[in-house]
Amino acid sequence: MTNQFSQFFTPRLRWLAVLTFSVCLPVIAQEVPTYAPQPAMPAADVKLPNIVLMSMGGTIASRGDTRLNISNYGGKDYPRVNPEDWVNDLPELKGIANITLEDQRAPQDRASSETFEDFQRVAKRLNELAKDANVDGIVVTHGTNTMAETAFYMNLTVKTNKPIVFVGSQRPWTGLSGDGPRNLYDAVRVAGSKDAWNKGVLHCMNQVINTARDVSKTSAYRVHTFKGIDVGALGYADPDQIKFYREPVRRHTDGSEFAGMDFTTLPKVEVAYAYRDAPAYIIDAMVANGVKGIIVDGTGAGSPTTGQTEAIKRAQAKGVVVVATARTHGGRVQDTIRRNEAKIVPGDNLLPEKARILLQLALTKSSDIKEVTRIFNEY
Repeated sequence: MTNQFSQFFTPRLRWLAVLTFSVCLPVIAQEVPTYAPQPAMPAADVKLPNIVLMSMGGTIASRGDTRLNISNYGGKDYPRVNPEDWVNDLPELKGIANITLEDQRAPQDRASSETFEDFQRVAKRLNELAKDANVDGIVVTHGTNTMAETAFYMNLTVKTNKPIVFVGSQRPWTGLSGDGPRNLYDAVRVAGSKDAWNKGVLHCMNQVINTARDVSKTSAYRVHTFKGIDVGALGYADPDQIKFYREPVRRHTDGSEFAGMDFTTLPKVEVAYAYRDAPAYIIDAMVANGVKGIIVDGTGAGSPTTGQTEAIKRAQAKGVVVVATARTHGGRVQDTIRRNEAKIVPGDNLLPEKARILLQLALTKSSDIKEVTRIFNEY
C-alpha cells in the first residue's frame, strides 16, 4: 500500500508535503482555546461597588443530605446556609464587590419569609439601606415560590433609584450542578452595575434579568423557570458584561406614590379563580369575612363565570372593589364597554397575586373605581 501510494509522489513533492504538514501543526495547536482564570482580587486602583447581601432564605439558603438531593431539602432536618457561608463558598465575590451581610430570614420552623410581617420588616429595612450613601446596591435572596410577589411589593414601596436585585435558585446550595452560586454571583454583578440604576426592583436568575413587575415563575423545577411572559427579558448577565436592552415604563420605586411609606397593615384582598361552574358562595364567603377587594382571575380575556357575576354585584353593593385578571397569564385585560358597565377594574397584564398587592396598596388611598383604575393603568 505504501509503495503504491508513494509512486504518485516525486521526491520534490514528498519534500513539499512534509514541509506543509510541519508548518500546519503549530497553527492547528494554536486554534485550541486556552482558559485564563480571572484574578480573584481586582487591581489596587479599582473601586468596587458596596453591595448589601440580604438573606430572606429560600432554596438558595438550603442544604440536602446528598448532592443528588435536589427536591427534598431544607426545613428542620438540615442546617440552613447562612449569609457568611455564601461569601466563604464564593471567594470570587471579593473580586466584584465589597459585601455587607444582612440576615432577614424567618424562623426555621417557617417554610419561607412570605407573611405580611416579613414584607413590612424587609421593606422598612430596604428603605433604610437605600438612604445610606455608602450603599451602591442591594441583593435579596428569597424562595422562588413567592419571590415575584415580594419583589413586586418592594418595587412599589421602596423609595430609591439604586439597584435592588432579587435572586434565588431552583436547586439547594448543596445540589449537584446547583444554580445557586452562579445566580448569586450574577445578581451581585447586576446590583453593582451603573446601568441597573433607575430600573426599579430587578430579578436575576439563569443569567436573565427581568423587572419585578413582569417576572413570573413558569416551571416547578427547571432552572429556566423565571420569565417575563408578555414582555420578555430586560437584559442579561452575560459572562463579559451586564447588558440591558430596554427600560421599564411603569411607575416604580422612587416614582411610586407608595414608596417610602411604612405600611403596618393593608386592606384585606382575596383572589377568586374562574372556572367552569365556579360557584358564587366563595365570593360571598370572602365578603362575609371582611374583604375590601377581590381579584377575579377570569377565563379567556378576564371573564368571571355566570355565578360569580351575581356574587360580584352583591359584593360591589357592599363597597368591595373588584379587579379582573386573566388566568391565561398572558395578554392584557382590556377596559371593554361591558366591563366598564359592570364597574370592574381591568387588571392589565398583571398576575392575580400581583394585582392583589397593587389593589391592597391602592385601597390605602381610595376605593373610587376611577382612581383604582388610574393606579392599575400606571403601575
